[in-house]
Amino acid sequence: MYLHDIFKQDSPEKWQKLFQDPASSIMENIIDLHHDIMFFLIIISVFVSWILLCIIFFYNTNSETVRSLNLTHNTVLEVVWTFIPTLILMLIALPSYILIYNIDELYDPKITLKIIGHQWYWSYEYSDYSSTFNSDGKNELNFDSYMLKDEDLSRGDLRLLEVDNFIILPIKSSIRLLITASDVIHSWTIPSIGVKMDAIPGRLNQIGISIDRMSVFYGQCSELCGINHSFMPIGLDAVSFEQYLAWLTSKGIN
Repeated sequence: MYLHDIFKQDSPEKWQKLFQDPASSIMENIIDLHHDIMFFLIIISVFVSWILLCIIFFYNTNSETVRSLNLTHNTVLEVVWTFIPTLILMLIALPSYILIYNIDELYDPKITLKIIGHQWYWSYEYSDYSSTFNSDGKNELNFDSYMLKDEDLSRGDLRLLEVDNFIILPIKSSIRLLITASDVIHSWTIPSIGVKMDAIPGRLNQIGISIDRMSVFYGQCSELCGINHSFMPIGLDAVSFEQYLAWLTSKGIN
C-alpha cells in the first residue's frame, strides 16, 4: 500500500492563487525568488503611481511649479532614472542566474526515469534495472499512465488528476529525468517539486530532482498538445528508500 492509497496531498485547491507547498530545494528557491521580485515590483508600482497621481492632481501646464522645474534635458535626472533601473535589474538577474544554474546541475544521479509524452498519456521507464516480465510478457518497470475516468474514481479521489499507474520514487535521492515525446510537444510538470520540462519529439531533455518529503504529488501537461491536453495528469508517490526497495522487490528486482 502506497501513499496514494492512504491520503491525498500536494494537489491544487479551489481558487488557489499562491504556490503549493514546496517539496524540493529548487521549489523553495523559486518561491524565494518570486518573493524577492515582488518586493521590487511593489515598490516600483507604488512609486510610479504616486508620481502619476501627483502630476494629474497638482501639476498642469499653467502651474508656476512646472515652469520653474528644469526637467527638459536634465542630465542628472537622466542618469538617475537610467542607473536605478539598471541596478534593480542586476539585483534581480543575479539570483535568477544562480537558480537557473542550480536547476540544470545534476549531482551523481542514483535513479534514472525515462518519460515519454503521448497524445494523451505518459509512459515511464525505469532504465537502471534489468528487465522483468510478468506472465503476460509485459515489462513490470515500463508502464503507461492514463487519467482515471469519472466513473472509475473512488470517494475522495481528485477528478482530472488521478491516474491508473503512479510513479514510485524515493525521497532524499538524486534522480535524473529524461523527457521526450512521441508525437507533439508536451510538458512534464509537478508544481510542488518545481519541475517543468518540455517533452519534444526527437529531442531528449534532462533535468535532475531530489524530493525532500514523503507525499503524493500531482501535475499536468503544461504545453497545449491537442484536444485532450487537459486530460493527461501526472501522479507521483514519494516514498522512503526502504519502501522504494520493497516496491522494486515486488517487481522482481533483487
